[in-house]
Amino acid sequence: MTFIDRADAGRQLAAKLAHLRGSNVVVLGLARGGVPVAAEVALALSAPLDVIVVRKLGAPHQPELGMGAIGEGGTRVINDEVVRVVGATPKELADVERRERAKLDRRTRRFRAGHARRDLADRSVVIVDDGVATGSTVRAACQIARSQGASHVVLAVPVAPPGWQSMLGDVADEYVCLETPESFYAVGQAYVDFSQTDDADVVVILERARERTESVRSDPGRVDAERGNNAIVTAGKVQLTGHLLVPPSAVGVVLFAHGSGSSRLSPRNQYVAEVLVEAGFATLLLDLLSEEEARERTAVFDIALLASRLEAATEWLLREEGLSRLPVAYFGASTGAAAALWAAADRGGQIAAVVSRGGRPDLAGERLGDVVAPTLLIVGGADAEVLELNQMAQRRLRCENRLEVIPGATHLFEEPGALEAVAHAARDWFLAHAGPHLRLS
Repeated sequence: MTFIDRADAGRQLAAKLAHLRGSNVVVLGLARGGVPVAAEVALALSAPLDVIVVRKLGAPHQPELGMGAIGEGGTRVINDEVVRVVGATPKELADVERRERAKLDRRTRRFRAGHARRDLADRSVVIVDDGVATGSTVRAACQIARSQGASHVVLAVPVAPPGWQSMLGDVADEYVCLETPESFYAVGQAYVDFSQTDDADVVVILERARERTESVRSDPGRVDAERGNNAIVTAGKVQLTGHLLVPPSAVGVVLFAHGSGSSRLSPRNQYVAEVLVEAGFATLLLDLLSEEEARERTAVFDIALLASRLEAATEWLLREEGLSRLPVAYFGASTGAAAALWAAADRGGQIAAVVSRGGRPDLAGERLGDVVAPTLLIVGGADAEVLELNQMAQRRLRCENRLEVIPGATHLFEEPGALEAVAHAARDWFLAHAGPHLRLS
């Protein structure tokens, strides 16, 4: 099994933890690489997300080899066998620990950003990392959770070496792992993209999780609406899983086409969907590929295939009670934008509008000239390459269209206010072109 990236690993891991949904659970991501994995798990379980900060004590001259780990609250775990093998002296161990303790304190202050850590007393805690190698870091994390009163500890990782549970002993009550390759040599071997997660990434993920939790806390009635209903769409021999939200008196329905490495659980698309639901639109966030297909890079970039799945979902919407008479629009991200434009071209005037976020409309090729649906292309001002591709694609569009550039935004619109600007631009475009005045008679 190979994961596209940490988010993909998190989505697959979440499926194995579905039995915890609805329980009194907190998800803790190990900083730094475990946080994007944990974010997907927390989202799928509708659980609060927090960070658990642990620093590995790297051996002298072999920093990737862990002699142990330290964590918040003074937790300290030493692997005596590794210390013996590398020949580290007590002074060398103390020096490493002093340096790592200073880094741990700085990182904790940055990640917490003045927020108190989650209360773990009498709660089930899911500790998530991007993988296990020596086990010293996750061992310390489990001990931290125990010391803070967790009643049940689940350790969940995408990849680990064979026999990893025996290696860790009884530090957790439950172990979940997707892959234990016989030829294990490093966590990164299980990932196509194992690029480093930096501190800024962790801060953004945690802040979004806090905002989401606070919005639910301030309006508890939103919980059921945010969970919505699962939708199963049949496309040929494949069944596609979707997440359907329908507000009272919906004025239209927006079908989301996700990009490479993304899914119906994408926090960015879920945020946009929430804004659209508040504006009166039903939304369907749909995985256009099966889990097996999503691991194939050729399928991820097969725009014709993605478009055909989008059209199958459109047919499903047009048969669905309460939705069949609503105008249908598409919201596409990355390669999903090309699929949205391709499908819109195939369906002629049946699609009321299209919005592309950081998309690759150029991949729709010759179909661009056949699109009749009013199209909004949204691109980050600092996403130079994608901006140029959108400008080229815009020149090939013959329909009503506009290119909206969000100043200073990069490809994922992670800058403060950037995603909000995307959501509001999409909302306004859909209200103008796919709103209640287009309700079918």
